Amino acid sequence: MSPCPVIIATGGANLSSLRFALGRLGVEPVVTEDPKLIKLASHVILPGVGAASDAMSRLKAAKLIHVIRELKQPVLGICLGLQLLYSGSEEDNAVCLNVIPGHASRFSENPSLPVPQMGWNSLTSIKNIPLMQGVKEGDYVYFIHSYALPINEYTCATTNYGTKFSAVVQHNNFYATQFHPERSSRVGSLILANFLNN
Repeated sequence: MSPCPVIIATGGANLSSLRFALGRLGVEPVVTEDPKLIKLASHVILPGVGAASDAMSRLKAAKLIHVIRELKQPVLGICLGLQLLYSGSEEDNAVCLNVIPGHASRFSENPSLPVPQMGWNSLTSIKNIPLMQGVKEGDYVYFIHSYALPINEYTCATTNYGTKFSAVVQHNNFYATQFHPERSSRVGSLILANFLNN
């Protein structure tokens, strides 16, 4: 069997929409927790919805912690998947994969900005990386999250929700988006296609 894209089965509700989004690009991904299949994949996607500690417990039970850290092919973290790639999260003081240095923090309370952020928001400060080819300053994408990563040296695009935070990051072969590209219409489809062509 030739290598194909793999989605790590984190149990998130966005798995179906992610599969459909990739299907529209002519790709049929394998959804699995099997370390062997993940190691052999052409591309690996780490999605996630819910709590960081629960997701890390599931990855640990599937013996995937070291597997993910050592992947050499392109890897894309989505939403919680972005946060899992970092050192940890303020949510339940979760210890995460530590692929990228940094900690996720909860949005500050703001009467005019409900938490979680849920809906469309624009991208700014876009760096010229392969994942973002064709994405323009001000393009809108779909977010749903309560925790975010501060801007750091790995940030490739930002968003403002009361404060600026990392919307897209890259560290070596690891890419991640805080938003859901599978729910982000044309822009999200472009980002997924860029990832698969990388």
